[in-house]
Amino acid sequence: MPNIPEIPGIQQLWASTRGDSQVCVAVLDGLVDRAHPCFAGADLTQLPTLVQGEASPSGLMSLHGTHVASIIFGQHGSPVPGIAPGCKGLIVPVFTDGGRRRLSQLDLSRAIEQAVNAGAHIINISGGQLTDFGEAEGWLERAVELCRDSNVLIVAATGNDGCECLHVPAALPAALAVGAMNDLGDPIEFSNWGDTYQTQGILAPGENILGAKPGGGTVRLTGTSMATPVAAGVAALLLSWQIKRGETPNPQKVRAALLASALPCPLAGTDKESRCLVGKLNIPGAIQYLIGETVSEELASVEASGCGCGGTPVSSAVPESEPTRPASVTSAVADAAAEPAQAEPAPAVEPQSVPTAPVTTSPIFNVPSHSTPAPMSNRSLRSITASQAPSELENATLVYALGTLGYDFGSEARRDSFKQLMPGVSIDGTMVPANPYDARQMVDYLNDNLSEAKSLIWTVNLELTPVYAVEAVGSFGRDVYAVLRELLSGQVQAEDSEEYVERVSIPGILSGRTVKLFSGQVVPVIEAPNTRGLYGWKVNTLVGAAVETVRARTGEANQEAIERTLSSFLNRIYYDLRNLGTTSQDRALNFAATNAFQAASTFAEAVGAGMELDSITVEKSPFCRLDSDCWDVKLKFFDPENSRRARKVFRFTIDVSDLIPVTLGEVRSWSTPY
Repeated sequence: MPNIPEIPGIQQLWASTRGDSQVCVAVLDGLVDRAHPCFAGADLTQLPTLVQGEASPSGLMSLHGTHVASIIFGQHGSPVPGIAPGCKGLIVPVFTDGGRRRLSQLDLSRAIEQAVNAGAHIINISGGQLTDFGEAEGWLERAVELCRDSNVLIVAATGNDGCECLHVPAALPAALAVGAMNDLGDPIEFSNWGDTYQTQGILAPGENILGAKPGGGTVRLTGTSMATPVAAGVAALLLSWQIKRGETPNPQKVRAALLASALPCPLAGTDKESRCLVGKLNIPGAIQYLIGETVSEELASVEASGCGCGGTPVSSAVPESEPTRPASVTSAVADAAAEPAQAEPAPAVEPQSVPTAPVTTSPIFNVPSHSTPAPMSNRSLRSITASQAPSELENATLVYALGTLGYDFGSEARRDSFKQLMPGVSIDGTMVPANPYDARQMVDYLNDNLSEAKSLIWTVNLELTPVYAVEAVGSFGRDVYAVLRELLSGQVQAEDSEEYVERVSIPGILSGRTVKLFSGQVVPVIEAPNTRGLYGWKVNTLVGAAVETVRARTGEANQEAIERTLSSFLNRIYYDLRNLGTTSQDRALNFAATNAFQAASTFAEAVGAGMELDSITVEKSPFCRLDSDCWDVKLKFFDPENSRRARKVFRFTIDVSDLIPVTLGEVRSWSTPY
């Protein structure tokens, strides 16, 4: 069953829909040759990412990306008939042809957030990183949580290591993991079958799948990379079918349908049954689940078994809360809870290739590559200047990032030019050449030569990992660089100094441009049009000031308890909930940290009653001003000495529609039993 049109049930589904333009599928992969004849008439938009340029006919990742995209969006009547040619496509390049093929979990998280913000319903990731227990870096966990909260379905490859092992993001909760099967319905030997996949993974055709190659022509490739877009395309068709029936498209319901209807594979009942995951892709059964009633006679006539299972009948329909599934499957719709683990600063993801030699575990998130080819068969970003009105921000991607400030030279030549221009320093009476990496020397040099600040690449770092480059723009550019110099000066002070800076907040606009750092890392550039919101602070100083605010308002304050709770609040946002500050909810959360005075006022009542901070959540606010974007930051407190005592919830609303967020109204509070 290597040809898409031969997948059981696909022809009958095509008779109803070939995809609705309201359904959006994002493909996070290599560059795609959108000029290929199979994409003529397809609605494809490429988002600006860290991977730039055009698809190369000789590029391995261009081949990977073009092939994967064609499986979903190839137009009927072209050399590659795709599964959902009528759906809208977002091409989000993450894998590059040149240099390293792997990308960090941080950069994958960026791309996921970007796809969600651009309106994706489904995100196809034909890649992953081999892990010990399905753990992911905090960046990636939060990006997948964003998808779950936004009802966006991530469809990801299980990996091609041929072992009982897990890849992320496929193993993360709410993802749909996809393994590969051959034309007989057997799991292909290289397809992974880890524990988590037994509840959230299905098998889809992944052997000798016909697809496009850059520059024209077609090629057949094998791998979980190829099976993933098959499942993603079917999910897109089911969403389109929901729209045709007058329903609201529900990606998570479609995920549940695909899992609940999965059929046993030929290995069911054997000691290799776990290789089958939940089971095989079953289009008629998924339709039956979504209908909630008997499959139509037309669909019932289709071989429901998938590839070569002899027409096993589909299960009877049940309510969505109690999906039916083969008896051998333990739980078709349960989410596996992957425990967060701290990864290296920039772990990477790689495309999944069919292994030709033993695979070793890498600290890098690896992208799945395809196998050796089988024989061939015939939201726009814009920057603003300081003069632009806030209403013009609506088409820009705003950023409100927290971190530490750094600088980079980008090249040896730029570094050496600074070394030659900076004055030497005296050590024990001996003059030695300047060290441009010494932030103290750089601060002194910029104090006398502020114009040189523009020649540096200023960076926002989270735990030593650069996440953005900052560039001052507009009429107040010099003022912005002066503030950056002051913030850098504060970071090199002694920690007990009143001028010490531990954290900075950087508001700006994503420019759509990138810059390569001296290390070779590529980061996006955010533009800072003015100095508003450029803050630096020390946690202890901020806590002390907040305590004084509470004391001035209430006349008293439990200083020790408030300091402990507020420090926990600030550090949890920075370490546990760290984010890129691009989504509305993350900008609200980060602003809540910089606006600690208001947070402290919420603590006073709870802390005074002996309660401790339990959780921090951000939810879309039901109340907001016209043309604004409002979010509620909710702080929940509990009594550590009395678990039966009602918990206290405080909520304050933040409007993030402008470059600088702003709080609305008064803090609200109520009690809850849990």
